[in-house]
Amino acid sequence: MKDTLRVNAGESVAAASIGALIGIVGYLGINEVMARIGLPGLHWYPADGRPEGSTISVCLLGCPALAWIVGQFSGRRPALSPINVRRAGERKSPKKFGMLLLVPGLGITVGYCVLSIMGRDPSGGSASSLLVPGAVLLTGAGLVFGLAPITAWLARRLAGVARSLPMALAMRRTEVDPGASLRVATGLVLLVFGASLTQGVLIELDQVSRRTAPLQEYDINLNEVSPAQRKALAKVPGVQTATVSYSSWDPLDGSDVAHADLVVGTCGQLAAYTQRATGCVEGRIMQLADDRTTFDYDPKAGERYPFELKDGRKVALTVPRERINVRPWDVSVFKSGALLVPPSLLPPNLADTDGTLVLFSDSDPATIRSVLDGIGAIAPTASVEPVGIVIDSLAQLTVIRSLLVVGMVLGLVIGVAAFVVSVADRAMERRGQVAALVLLGARAGTLRVVQVVQVVLPLVVGLGAAIVTGWLAESSYLITGGGDVHWDWDGLPLLFACALGVVLAAALASVPMVRRHVDPEHIRRD
Repeated sequence: MKDTLRVNAGESVAAASIGALIGIVGYLGINEVMARIGLPGLHWYPADGRPEGSTISVCLLGCPALAWIVGQFSGRRPALSPINVRRAGERKSPKKFGMLLLVPGLGITVGYCVLSIMGRDPSGGSASSLLVPGAVLLTGAGLVFGLAPITAWLARRLAGVARSLPMALAMRRTEVDPGASLRVATGLVLLVFGASLTQGVLIELDQVSRRTAPLQEYDINLNEVSPAQRKALAKVPGVQTATVSYSSWDPLDGSDVAHADLVVGTCGQLAAYTQRATGCVEGRIMQLADDRTTFDYDPKAGERYPFELKDGRKVALTVPRERINVRPWDVSVFKSGALLVPPSLLPPNLADTDGTLVLFSDSDPATIRSVLDGIGAIAPTASVEPVGIVIDSLAQLTVIRSLLVVGMVLGLVIGVAAFVVSVADRAMERRGQVAALVLLGARAGTLRVVQVVQVVLPLVVGLGAAIVTGWLAESSYLITGGGDVHWDWDGLPLLFACALGVVLAAALASVPMVRRHVDPEHIRRD
C-alpha cells in the first residue's frame, strides 16, 4: 500500500512540477506583453510585474510539495479498500444537510428585498452589518454543500418523467453518482456568486465617488491659465459651458470673515445649471438665495464689498435688495448668498488671483474622465478641483473594474479547463460501462448525448442557483448600504453570458470524450 501511495504521489509531483514551470514561464511572457499594452486605468513597467527569486522558488517547490501531500491523502482510501471506489460498487447518497444552510441565507436576503419592495428602508442599522455578511457566507456554503443533493434529487425527478433513452441514461447516472464533477463545478459556481457580489461593491463605490447631481463642475484658478487657454478649455469635448467667479476676500487661515462672492452669468445659464431659479431679471445684479441652506455669514442688502483689480486698486459692489430664489445642485458655484452679475456689468480687469474658471459637464464617469483628460492636455500645470467628487476614487474604481474583468476571465478559463479535465478523467473511468452499452446496441450519438447532458446538468443547476442567489445577496447589500441603487439589472446580462459560455464550452469539450471503439480489455476486466 505504501508503494502504491508513493507512486500516486510521485505522479502528482511530476505533473505539478511541469505545470508550475509552465505557469512561471507563461506568466513572465504575458507580463512582458501586457505591461506594454496595459489595462484600462492600469499601466505598469515590465520590471514591476516580474516576481522575485524567492517567489519563483516558492512556486516551483511549493506546488510539488502540496501535490505530494494531496496525493498521499487522496490515495489512502482507494488503497485501503479498492472495491469501495469501483463505479460498480454501492455508493452513498449525498448528505442533504448542506441544503439547510440555504434556508437562513436566502431568508435574510429575500427579507431585505421584500422590505425594499414594500418601500421601507432597512439601511443604517447595526444588525444589517452582521446579518448581510452572515447571509452571504451561509448562502455560499449552502451552494457548496447543497449542490450534490439538489442535483441528485433533480436527476431522479427528471429520470422518472424522461421519455428518451439518452435523457434517462444521463439522469440515472447522475442520480447514482451526482458528485462526479461537482468538486470542480463548485469552483465555477462560487466564482459567479462572488462576481455578482463584487458588482454590488462596484456600484457602492461608484455612488460614493460620483455626484448625485446630473451636472459636474470643475474649478480652475484663473491665475494658472492664460486667456488663450481659457477659450480652449471652454471648447473641450464634453464641456457644456464655462463661467467665472470672484471672491472679495480669500480666506487663508480658515477663519470666517465678511466677504462676498460673485458669479458671472445670465438668467438662462442660471436656469440651465440649477434645479430651480425664480425671480431672475436679465441685465441686473441680483443675489442668489436658497431657503433650505443656512450659512454662518450671508451678505445683507446694502452692504458694500471691495473686489481687487489687476493694478492693485479696488472696486466696491453693493449687495442688491433683489433676490433670486434658487435651488442649486449640491455644492455649486451658484450657491446661496452669491451675487449673479451679468457679463455686461462685470467690472473690468478684476484680479485673476481672486477668480475661478468654472466648467460644466455631465456627471457620468466617462464624461468626467474625458473632460479631465482634455483639461490636462491644454493646461497640464493647472490644478483642477472637480466639485463634489474625488479623482482618486474614480481612478481606483477603473482599476478595480479592470482587475475584476481579468480575474473573471482567468477564473472562467481555469475553471472550465479544470472541469474539462475532470470530465475527461471520468470518461476514462467509465470506458467499461460505455463498452457494455455499445455491445447492447447503443449508438454513438446516444452515448454522446448522455455524456453532454450529464455534464451540463450540474453546471446549469449550480450556475443558475449562483446567479439567482448572488443577485439577491447583492441586492440586499445595496439595500442596506443606503445608496440610491437597490437593484442591479445591468449586471445580470453579463453573468448570464458568462454562465452560458461556460456551459457551451463544457458541452463541446465533453463530446469527444465518448468513442464507439470497444477495447476488449475493458470487457474482460469487468
